[in-house]
This record gives sequence, C-alpha cells and structure tokens, in this order.
Amino acid sequence: MKPVEAENADKPEKPAFLGSLLFRYMMIVVLALFFIPAVLVAVSVFYAVVNGPVQPELKYGNSQQVKSDWDAEAGKLDASNPEIVNERLRELKLRYEDASMFWVDGTGRTRLQLPEQAGLPLSWTADDTVRFMKQSVNGDPYTVVSFLGADGAGPGFMVLQLPRTFLRADSPVDMMAPTFFGLVLLIFLVFVLLSWLFFRNIRQRLLRLQSAMTATDGDGIPVPIVLSKRDEIGKLEQAFNGMAERLRVGREREREEEKLRKQLIGSLSHDLRTPLTVMRSHVHLLGREALSLQGEESVRQLEAKTERLGGLIDNLFAYTLMTSGKYPLKLEVCDIARLVRQGAATWYPLWEKEGIEPEVDLPEVPIRWEVDKEGFLRILDNLFQNVVRHARSGGWIGISARTLDSGAFALVISDRGPGMSAISAAKGGGIGLAIVDYLLREMKLSSRVESGETGTRIAIWPRDMQL
Repeated sequence: MKPVEAENADKPEKPAFLGSLLFRYMMIVVLALFFIPAVLVAVSVFYAVVNGPVQPELKYGNSQQVKSDWDAEAGKLDASNPEIVNERLRELKLRYEDASMFWVDGTGRTRLQLPEQAGLPLSWTADDTVRFMKQSVNGDPYTVVSFLGADGAGPGFMVLQLPRTFLRADSPVDMMAPTFFGLVLLIFLVFVLLSWLFFRNIRQRLLRLQSAMTATDGDGIPVPIVLSKRDEIGKLEQAFNGMAERLRVGREREREEEKLRKQLIGSLSHDLRTPLTVMRSHVHLLGREALSLQGEESVRQLEAKTERLGGLIDNLFAYTLMTSGKYPLKLEVCDIARLVRQGAATWYPLWEKEGIEPEVDLPEVPIRWEVDKEGFLRILDNLFQNVVRHARSGGWIGISARTLDSGAFALVISDRGPGMSAISAAKGGGIGLAIVDYLLREMKLSSRVESGETGTRIAIWPRDMQL
C-alpha cells in the first residue's frame, strides 16, 4: 500500500501568494502607479535644489507692488500744479509702457490721457466715478485709482490701467510640465517593457514545457524537466515530472509483467507437450482395438482434438518466442509458387474431408521472394487452417497470383465463407493470425484483407513492391 507521505509528495504544493505570477505582475502595476506622483515630487525637488526657489519674473512686479508704487507716486503730486502732474505722468508712462493712464483734477475734469481713451467722460460726476469703479473691480485691465496729495488728501486722482497678463507668471508646475510629462511617458514605456519581459518569460517557460512534453526517451516516456521557479508554472512542471515518473514506473511494471507472462506461456506450452504426447499415443493404441462404431467415432474425435490442441500449443510456443525476439528467421531467396504448392499439398486430404474444393492458379515461372522457408510455410498453414475453421461453409478456397504494376506477383488466398471483419483480421483474429502478422512484418511482406458477405480475400506481396 502506498504510504501517505508518498501520496502527498506526488501532489504539487500550492504556490505561496508572494511567489505567484499574479503577485509579481501586481507589483509591476503598483510600482508603475506609484512612480507617477513620485516623479512630480522628485522633479520639484530637483528644480528647487538646482535652480533655488523659483521666483516669478514679472515685468512690472505683482499687483501689490504696482498699487503700492502708484499710490506713492500720487502722494508726491499736487493737483493745484497741473504741469508738474502732466510731466510726472509722462515719465511714468515710460516706466509702464504697456499701461494706460490719466488723471482728473479737483473740479472733476479729465486732464492728460496717455494714450487717449474713448469713452472717458470729460467731466466726472459722482455717478461716473461710481460706475467706473464698479466696472474696474476684479476686471481686466487691472485698475489702480490713487488720490493726489500727501496721504491721498486730494483733491483729484490719477488712474493706472494695466493688462492682467503682465501681473501673472508661469507657475513652477507649468515650467516643469514638459519634463514631468516626458518622465511619465518614460515610466509608461518602462512599464510596457517590464510587462513584455514578464509575459515573454512566461511564454518561454511554457514553450520549454511544451518541448519537454514532446521529447521522449527510448521507452517513449517524456523526459523530466528542470524546475525553474516555485510559481504556478513551476508547479505545473512539478506535476509534469510526477506524471512522467509514474509513466516510467508503470512502464517498468508492464515490462516485468510481460516478461513473467512470456515465461509462463513458454513454460506452459513446454509442459503441456509431454501429457499431449502421452494422450496421442494412447489414442493411437485405442484406435487399434476392436471398437464399436460409436467408439471409433469417439477415437476420431479425440485424434482431431489432440491434433488441434497440439497445433495450438505449437502456435502458443512460437508466438512466445516471436514476442521475446528469440524466433529464428533465416531469410533467403525462395520460389514462392513452389512453396505454396508444397504447403497446399499437405492440406488436400483435410480439404477433401471438409468438403472444400481447392483451386490453385499459379504461374509456371518462379516467383522469387526473400523469405524464411519454414516461417512462410507456417504463414500458409495458419491461413489455410483459418479457412477450414471459419469458411468451410463456402466449400471453396482459391490460391492465385496477381501481377503487379512492377511485373512482380502478389499471392492471393480467397474463400467464399461468411466473411470476417477486416479490422479484426488486421488485429490478428487469434494467435494464429497474430503469428501471421509477425512473420509478414519480419520478412518485410505486406498484406491486405478484403472481407464481406461473399467471402474473404487476403493478398500478400513484398513491401518494396506496389500493389
């Protein structure tokens, strides 16, 4: 009985999750997803270390700086001296070349505009002032209104309008965007490469396992494969090796059983010959005695059965020798027509007794094949015996030669019995036909069986000749 440990050893262990293919591919995906935010942080740190703190470069400064500077300029001017105010605005226009500016005096009259602007009232009312301030809040352009005089005491005010695009700078993320997306693309390509390498490795291992399944040793058993890893494919390889080992053990057991069977058959066939010889001698002596008609018939039946039993034992012994490779064959060129006539002559009395009419149609010229003489006569005996046993109801046996396309002859043995399955005939149909198949194969002869309700036809010809 097989031990429990051995049974468990044959069963492949389930791979640990940490060593499985699923876990390894999940790690590839997780690492790819993890590196995307990690790259953004790394690029930001890289810019900070290499370039220092990123300062936005603005032409006029930010909005707070522009407002503070404009308020300071307004605090230095006095609306009571319009020429000085105009001159200062012209100087400020040189600094804020992309801005538009104007100022309004204490009476509400619009004075210098740089440049001229359509839509500005020439004389400002309270409604005009409120409406202008409301339109300018959070609008574009950015608008700064500062009262003239120290501490913005007035009267009068001056206005600066600057497009907001000059107050915005590219953020660090915007500046790093090309590098960031380039690195993300690189990570994607690395992910694709790792996935391709991962699945290529799986494919190579599966192809190696497929190749191992088709490679066999001298006994036709698959050759074991070297285990690679302890994952799912590794367990498949382990199961394959276990199957191959069981096949090898089974083949050894089958070989031992075949050897014992041949020894048993050989011993039985040899041991049965002695009592059969004694039985034949006693039946012969019994036949010489004065017997009644019923006794004489019984003796004839005993003689027929002992002869048949002797033939079966001879076939059994011959088949044992053949399957063990010990049956001697001496191939030589023989006249097949002469051998067939010689073999048929020994069967004429039995055919006549069984009511079988022989018809022999062989050419007068020799039919030369390379065969073993005794082996070929045994083939004929087994085929003729098969006709007597299974086709005597047809009352006819035909032995002829058919001319092949090459000019050579094929031996044809026919009967008019009930027919037999061509498949069964090909498999041997018993020990006698199994011996026929073996001898034909060893003498490089081919055969074809055609069987039907009108009889059976067996053709034999040399293997190197076309039928």
